[in-house]
Amino acid sequence: MAPGGDALGTKALRFVAYLVASFLLLPAGIARVCADEFKTPAISAARVEWRAALDEFRSEISTQPAVASAFTFSGQRRLPPFDPRSTPALVQLNAVTSQIFTGIGRSAVPVLLPFDVAAFLDAQLNGAPASVSVSRYQADFRPAELFDAGPAGYDAMFSLEPGAGDGMPQRIFAKPVEVQISGSILTYDINDPLGGRGEPVKALAAQFPDLRRFIREGYLRYAFTRFGVPYVVSIACLDSVALAQRLACREAYPVAERFLKALHVAGGQPSRPRNDIPAGIAERPAERSSDFTYRPSGDIITRNGSRNPGGHADFTAYAQIRFPLEKAPAFAHSQFYASRRSSDKPLAPEESVGGYTSYPWQDNFCEARSFSVGQCPGGYGHQGQDIRPAPCPPHSDGADRCDPNHKAVVAVRDGVLIRSLKQQAATLQINTGNEHMRFRYMHMNPASLDADGVLNGRRVEEGEKIGVVSNYLDHPNGTTRHLHFDVQVFTRDGWLWVNPYVTLISAYERLIHGRGREIGPEIAPPPAMSQTLPEDAVHPDTKEGSEN
Repeated sequence: MAPGGDALGTKALRFVAYLVASFLLLPAGIARVCADEFKTPAISAARVEWRAALDEFRSEISTQPAVASAFTFSGQRRLPPFDPRSTPALVQLNAVTSQIFTGIGRSAVPVLLPFDVAAFLDAQLNGAPASVSVSRYQADFRPAELFDAGPAGYDAMFSLEPGAGDGMPQRIFAKPVEVQISGSILTYDINDPLGGRGEPVKALAAQFPDLRRFIREGYLRYAFTRFGVPYVVSIACLDSVALAQRLACREAYPVAERFLKALHVAGGQPSRPRNDIPAGIAERPAERSSDFTYRPSGDIITRNGSRNPGGHADFTAYAQIRFPLEKAPAFAHSQFYASRRSSDKPLAPEESVGGYTSYPWQDNFCEARSFSVGQCPGGYGHQGQDIRPAPCPPHSDGADRCDPNHKAVVAVRDGVLIRSLKQQAATLQINTGNEHMRFRYMHMNPASLDADGVLNGRRVEEGEKIGVVSNYLDHPNGTTRHLHFDVQVFTRDGWLWVNPYVTLISAYERLIHGRGREIGPEIAPPPAMSQTLPEDAVHPDTKEGSEN
């Protein structure tokens, strides 16, 4: 065989596999008949059992007769279930809890929170002073750091301080433990071979018969179904030894289980019944761009010896979003591999990005990383896509002077921000009648984000500036100047990363008002790794994977 024949043969097989995958990965009824076609996601809608939720709420408050007598459980007859007059007890409940959890009545699913409504109202009836902390009614969890409710359901975040909670074991982790809960009427139907796994929790079996406990994508998770709705409680942790600055999952178990035991029906309101949303063909501009090109989804740069066997071809535009950078042109490429046309060398953090500011774009979801990502063929990889703005022209002075340190990053949709003080990631959550998604932005400077109020619960509008492209990873100049952007969708296993590449292509086409052109996978040998490769390229800082 001629020199290089094995490598060429391998690449040829990969190319054939890509063509086959482009037809086989789509759900029945949707065929990718040409390279220019993208699809929309398939989404299942739950049938909510509101009568069961009301029965549970009635049972929970029955221990306080004075409280129970204040609620009306008999609604007007001959009204559709989604008419508030048919469920007056829920209207009354929302009026009480909305004082603490703003907008709770917007949730289309029963809201389960670690909040004891009966104890709270009983205390109010008995003249409890306003100074009493709400933590008293929340199993010692601090007041909610985030609560967002909408047509798709709700999401909330609470935390437990070190030493808080009667009977809790001592832990080494010295910071508050953040606990998230999501309940959603919508679940995304992704191809997920790892989905549905987990172990039962004997101590919680009576309260949650179908409860599954498992660790996935950097989170300890507890998934269960109640009232026909999927709920997931999660805590970011590492399955490793406990340290003062790093939460081990074994120390998260008792916190999560305390949270689960404290859950009560706290609100929500029936909506019109939803139908499942089948996959379809995504809209794209009719007019062609004169220069925008991109390589296929799943065509990533791979490494010799990597446990990553390759990329994940996914032709789904998960949402119609605005592009996350304010202005075009922009370029999607690997953040640490230089272009294949320049000897495939890795890019050092201080190196100019000029070699990356050209078309075609290239996918780098599932690129070699140590993060657990279920959608990646080897189970590990990069969680999103790296994007760079165009470099400033050599001579840009005057009033319109280009500043490479002020390339704006914007909200891709109307939504609510999820970010605690000092965190390196900012997440934008979308909750609408047909979407429940999260978009995460990384490598902006945390001090600047704090100063600009990019914090939990802030609502932003599509196109609103939330930061600037930077190079922060644990410290300034910790990585190259780029934006890491990723997408999570809600599933029965909770929030999971999916390939954002096609979603970004679709968004960019709308920004430039022109359809791009796909060019085939490049037949080239795998790149070599430089001895000067930054350590975080292969063993990145855990914060990228642990923040949500």
